[in-house]
Amino acid sequence: MEHLFEVCTGNLPSVAAAVKGGARRIELCSALPLDGLTPSIGMLQTVRGLFPSVTIHVLIRPREGDFVYTEEEVLVMEHDIHAMLPFADGFVCGALTPDADIDMTVMRRLVDAADGRPITFHRAFDRCRDPFGALEQIISLGCRRILTSGQQPTAEQGIPLLRQLHEQADGRIIIMPGGGVNEHNARLIADQTGVMEIHGSASGGKGITCAETVKKIIELL
Repeated sequence: MEHLFEVCTGNLPSVAAAVKGGARRIELCSALPLDGLTPSIGMLQTVRGLFPSVTIHVLIRPREGDFVYTEEEVLVMEHDIHAMLPFADGFVCGALTPDADIDMTVMRRLVDAADGRPITFHRAFDRCRDPFGALEQIISLGCRRILTSGQQPTAEQGIPLLRQLHEQADGRIIIMPGGGVNEHNARLIADQTGVMEIHGSASGGKGITCAETVKKIIELL
């Protein structure tokens, strides 16, 4: 089984570069300087039309800041998912309680809205007070993967926890390291954690993905 490099893309040039570099799956979002927000439906439709063969996982995050959402914000996320269902292959989302636990009620609503599309629980996970308990809760929701830096500023720094999470998951869910992943550490992170998927923006500067960096990381993995 070969490793997969998912490329985080925040604009059309980045999507084009990711595909040119050989990416088979992208996370589509907007506003990467804000750690990513929900892209427009027009952006998603355009990417789907231009790159029909790439797998598109869409970030659902209505605002910057924390991951404790109001009822109105949850409605926005549900509406965004419903609108994007015809064009998306999966969704990336996450919600927490004020006590830094998984908000199971909100997450069940988002999973239901996704209508069977795979869900990645995003880096809200890195703010959970109990990562091992949170892992079991996310598995019980039926999510397909967790995007995490191992609760550290970068995935390389988070290798010890990432390895523990991967071992605890035991094939029940995919642990996908992300955060500071580049051509210099991608293989190290994969080797030392045992994971088969890894996530990064492969930025070449100015917030735009570099096709050559994508290609290099895929070759190294």
